[in-house]
Amino acid sequence: MPTFLHTQFNQKHPGVERVESVVESYRIFSQAFEGSKGLAALLLGALVSSLLVVANQVIDSWSDGHLMAAWIALWIVAFSSLAWFDGPVKGLARTLRKSFLRWMRARAQARQDEKTWAVAQKDPALMSELTVLMLRG
Repeated sequence: MPTFLHTQFNQKHPGVERVESVVESYRIFSQAFEGSKGLAALLLGALVSSLLVVANQVIDSWSDGHLMAAWIALWIVAFSSLAWFDGPVKGLARTLRKSFLRWMRARAQARQDEKTWAVAQKDPALMSELTVLMLRG
């Protein structure tokens, strides 16, 4: 008398499922920081923090009895630098992002051209078509 055994196996490994969920969570989380907004915020934060360090060094030299005045001056430097550099930093971030995307497209096109050329080395018909296209310019 035949007996049938039906077992249920997972189609995916649990570790792979965890890694995929982490990658998907990272992708969703990083969408808010894509583009020039995130880069502008990062550059602005770096610029303001460096100005604050310089202002702190200057204030430390004369703040012996004027601690409140020193803190007011430090925060004036912080907020004025945020307002002063907001526009230029956003423009710089946009320019950097556009040039990076242009470079990435050029690299992808170069890789595709290399693959096509490698295939054309083995295929005479494709090589003749490429030769005709190169002669046409």
